[in-house]
Amino acid sequence: MGDTLRTIKSVTFALALLSVVTGARASELKIATWNLNWLTTRAAGARGLPADVKARTEDDFEKLRQYADVLKADVIAVEEVDGRAAAVKVFPADKYSIHMTHDHVVQRTGLIVRRGLHYDLNADFTALAGNPEAHLRSGADITLHLPSGSLRILAVHLKTGCHSRPLDNASNRACVELAGQIEPLRDWIAARSAEKMPHLVLGDFNRHMDGHDPFFAALTQAVPLRRATEGHSDPCWGGGAFIDHILAGGAAIDWMRPDTLTVLRYRETEPEWKDRLSDHCPVSVRLAVPD
Repeated sequence: MGDTLRTIKSVTFALALLSVVTGARASELKIATWNLNWLTTRAAGARGLPADVKARTEDDFEKLRQYADVLKADVIAVEEVDGRAAAVKVFPADKYSIHMTHDHVVQRTGLIVRRGLHYDLNADFTALAGNPEAHLRSGADITLHLPSGSLRILAVHLKTGCHSRPLDNASNRACVELAGQIEPLRDWIAARSAEKMPHLVLGDFNRHMDGHDPFFAALTQAVPLRRATEGHSDPCWGGGAFIDHILAGGAAIDWMRPDTLTVLRYRETEPEWKDRLSDHCPVSVRLAVPD
């Protein structure tokens, strides 16, 4: 690894060590979420892109590839990625399997899985997208097969614009649309609980979820969830409350090790790099999965 990669800064809340779950042997699984901020190979000004979205250069893609190599996660939920052609420039096909949703939007959601891990594709979770005119995004859904059983993983990118405002504010369209995504998401979680299937929901929730947030409370009405980001602030680009989260349900609650929550910060700090890299940093946590 070159000097550039060795000097990349990350914020780690604790060292990731091999863990033991209920007295059984366990293996580590690193899970991450990364919003890549309009990652596309289209030229600036192309159809579907806002006027202020700048085209990535090959140098930009190379830096993102380097950060992906430092991240070295087993499963990565990605958001705001314009399909496989853009994703493979950050996550090489010889190292990762790439699954993107089939939405007809530029900002698609996906799951990137390290080669050597086995999984089944599930249908896009289109209930999150709702009315096509709203241009919301479906969830990417896979079943990861582990030695001890299966783990269901759902990657999401929810409606932006209602980070902390009341969800019942009828005059705020963003809050209304975000509130409308609670029921289908809660139904997905409840279905996994009924199957006794360990599960993760991760991605850009566009919601702080701190304290007694009604959004998180609504998700946990039927079944308990554990949030890796609970009690922490996000140090990415100067700090603030997290909107990128990793939630665990079922047996995965006990597998998740919140003490391993990590935010990989970019070495580049000038404002222009928010466009060239991303305005979000990769967020990861480790699971101690029974063998």
